[in-house]
Amino acid sequence: MKVIYHCYGGAHSSVTAANIHLGLLPRERTPGYRELISQKLFDHNQVKDSGRIILMGLDGGGNEIYIVGRRSRPGLLYNTTGCLAEAFGINKESYLLVDVSPHVNITMRAGGILSRRLGLVAIGRPLAAWGTLISYRGILHLVEKTLKSTPTGSCTGGGGLVSAAS
Repeated sequence: MKVIYHCYGGAHSSVTAANIHLGLLPRERTPGYRELISQKLFDHNQVKDSGRIILMGLDGGGNEIYIVGRRSRPGLLYNTTGCLAEAFGINKESYLLVDVSPHVNITMRAGGILSRRLGLVAIGRPLAAWGTLISYRGILHLVEKTLKSTPTGSCTGGGGLVSAAS
């Protein structure tokens, strides 16, 4: 199964979710600041990377874990992946779209704008990291729900959404 974590920019919350899923960030505690900002691709994706589905790695069940920044158009991502699956004969149960954006807070948004859009990394990255640390438990909870959808690497609920509210 392919698990695709998505959010607005693909630089903070989806990256954090993917790294938790892959076991690269802790599940038993909130990471420290340095641990968080040193994770693969944290605060790196640019506006030009929007829509690029990026492989982050394979989990213990053999599932491929991806991230994508889809700007403010999650519906477009769902429509596009669904249409591509239909056009190319891809089983819609072979992938799972996971929206991490409900866990993005105002601090993360401000940090992302400053760092990624305005290039003020020295100010924006610490702000985005601080916001991510505040939202870490919620992101972790979403990842844990996602892991339950893919316990052995089988296709048990794909083509859909693991929602933050469920």
